[in-house]
Amino acid sequence: MTDQTKERLEPSVSRWRLILGEAAQGKLEELTGSEALQLTEEEAIMDAALAAIYDDTDASYSSGGSGRGSGSSSGRGAGGGRGSVNLSRWLGDVRSLFAEDVVSIIQNDAIERRGWKQLLFEPELLASVKPDIQMVGTLMALKGKIPERTKETARLLVKAVVDDLMARLQEDMRRAVTGALNKRQHTPLPSLSGLDWKRTIRRNLKHYDRERNILIPEKFYYFDRARRNKEWTVILDIDQSGSMAESVIWASVTGAIFASMPALDTRVVVFDTEVVDLTEQCADDPVDMLFGVQLGGGTDINKSVAYCESFIEEPKKTLFILVTDLYEGGNQAALVRRMREMRESGVRTLCLLSLSDSGRPFYDERLARQLSRDGTPCFACTPGMLPELVAGALQGRDMSELAKTLIKA
Repeated sequence: MTDQTKERLEPSVSRWRLILGEAAQGKLEELTGSEALQLTEEEAIMDAALAAIYDDTDASYSSGGSGRGSGSSSGRGAGGGRGSVNLSRWLGDVRSLFAEDVVSIIQNDAIERRGWKQLLFEPELLASVKPDIQMVGTLMALKGKIPERTKETARLLVKAVVDDLMARLQEDMRRAVTGALNKRQHTPLPSLSGLDWKRTIRRNLKHYDRERNILIPEKFYYFDRARRNKEWTVILDIDQSGSMAESVIWASVTGAIFASMPALDTRVVVFDTEVVDLTEQCADDPVDMLFGVQLGGGTDINKSVAYCESFIEEPKKTLFILVTDLYEGGNQAALVRRMREMRESGVRTLCLLSLSDSGRPFYDERLARQLSRDGTPCFACTPGMLPELVAGALQGRDMSELAKTLIKA
């Protein structure tokens, strides 16, 4: 190795050692020319915490770096065994030594790779977990197995995540809906669009000029905010299959935001092979709504869309948002026909293949193309795009073109 190469490598050797595990130490010492690569005390604790999750062997864990797994020649692997792990101490070390975004990844890997569901079953441990959307998805999937003593702690964790997501989305969504409906915007001047014609005519009949056959109003009456409720029906139909966990969480939070707006009559439905109406929970508490979701199972999209049709009273004042990967286990031909007829009746329809920060969906491409040809645009959507999409739908804009514009941006 040249001196120049060695100089470039040496500052990051300890980082590579932490990434690759103890099995890579010999190679790293050979590359750097170090006789014995030494980790600092803090790095040793980090190494032990990572080894407990990622090394191939059954690694015990205790703070201070002792008991690290010996690994294998390939370095850190998927890991499948269980060692002697003090989970409370391990969680404390992870949260104190790693950045927040890394903590979330490590926590979820602990559950997925090592099966440490004990993290979610003991109140003391769960209280130490960093709340994030992936952890909420795991809690939703396991909620039937969570002991009674842990449920309140689990609820607090879910609430922390829901509050964060609401804060991220609520203001933009309210502004978008208010702007799209227009009538609800404050203005010091009377608005013709807000004129209550029936009341104005009825209250001014005594001022009818019989000679000229015209009504001369002395006073005009306008709808106030309370009288202009439920201008639109918004239906969220959410696929609760296991692969849709993050989309389910975002869609549920969106439903709760919609439900808080007087201008919208919001319906929230989730489905697998059965259909569950969560509208009441949505209006009361989005956390209760999430605990009403049962991730996993098959999928019957057509059955759920048929149920949602019962909420459509004024098609031209209805927005239907289907959140699904389109892997239909029911009657696919009937689904295509039903969505086409809904669209042709005047309902504004959207199909969100993914509603997540990553925005990378896995879906039935053939069915998505068919629905798109019939006028229901199908695309992945990050939460930040959703307010503008909803506003565009309420304004009657071409949703396919709007989606393309947003995706390009």
